[in-house]
Amino acid sequence: MKFELHTEYIQLIQLLKAVSIANSGGQAKLMVEDGEVKRNGEVEMRKRAKLIPGDVIEIFEHRIEVVAAAD
Repeated sequence: MKFELHTEYIQLIQLLKAVSIANSGGQAKLMVEDGEVKRNGEVEMRKRAKLIPGDVIEIFEHRIEVVAAAD
């Protein structure tokens, strides 16, 4: 799936909530702490990592491409 970014960046836990993979911030934090999230092919342990266009997040069976919003 693609996530259109309308700002400079989005924090990782905010993205997980925005695409409904996590039901809450607490759940999103646990997913990251448990090493379940990959950013650009590498495990991402920073809950507040700033994601920018071009980043690819993988968690469970989901693949999320962060893309710049078309103005």
